[in-house]
Amino acid sequence: MIEHTPVLLEEVVSQLAREGIPSFVVDATVGLGGYSERFLIEWPSCRVLGIDQDPMALERTVVRLSKPIEEGRFRVCAGNFRQLGQFVKESGWGMPDGIVFDLGVSNLQLSLSERGFSFQEDGPLDMRMGAGEKTAGDLLKDLSEAELRRLFRDYGEEPHSAAIARGIVKHREQKGPIMTTGELVNVIRTVLPAPLQRKMNRHPARRIFQALRIAVNDEMEALREGLDQAIRSVSGNGCVLVVSYHSLEDRIVKHAFNQWETEGLGRRMPRKAIQASPEEIQKNYKSRSAMLRVFRMSGSKIGPGR
Repeated sequence: MIEHTPVLLEEVVSQLAREGIPSFVVDATVGLGGYSERFLIEWPSCRVLGIDQDPMALERTVVRLSKPIEEGRFRVCAGNFRQLGQFVKESGWGMPDGIVFDLGVSNLQLSLSERGFSFQEDGPLDMRMGAGEKTAGDLLKDLSEAELRRLFRDYGEEPHSAAIARGIVKHREQKGPIMTTGELVNVIRTVLPAPLQRKMNRHPARRIFQALRIAVNDEMEALREGLDQAIRSVSGNGCVLVVSYHSLEDRIVKHAFNQWETEGLGRRMPRKAIQASPEEIQKNYKSRSAMLRVFRMSGSKIGPGR
């Protein structure tokens, strides 16, 4: 069985309950159901709406949470959180007290080599979370050297984007398109000098895989649209919580929260991002880069805090 340990779970639960026990929560990235299961156990009167675009994840979640589904306390919606407003309206449960986004890649996606998300496993260059048309392999085959360089720079924040893009195009011209994750990793390792790779303190392909995944799934624009849907859907005294894992996501979240605050819709509370404790990082290494930000609507009774 593929396990997925929810990141910052205790902090998310604590923040959702600061206004009182929520009666309706949207888990906008339900995945394998870790957050949702805890919400349903923690608050027996709470209803949870889970959204995810990954059909493999939803299949497992429906089995895992079959009892609350039968009880009418849990529902799943197959789709992107860009459709959050529609899903909330169709639920007939009113306006949610909390909406939670966890923007990380799940262990299900990373563990199955055929999904193409992992640079540790060899598999086809897919990386689609949902039913998108273009794969990562398509991008590597079709984009020009300049387009690849911009993609790696903008979405991966890769300082060696030019050299890697040039190496990919050279490989394409001499040996044909790159077909697998292992092949892409080998190309990157060939391009970057060994002494440089030793100084990186990370896998040399990490940022390239991040950039391709973001592009394949249109993640940045989806996040902007999902946040816009969230602020339009949450109750007047509710909250929006987002767990992000890299600076690109976090910048979008901070910009949205600041804009909402400027418009008088509510406040960021706490003011700074909540990060994982050393104990959690030791147990769950993925949590090391996680940042939880919370926006509380103007009807919230919770006073300003740090």
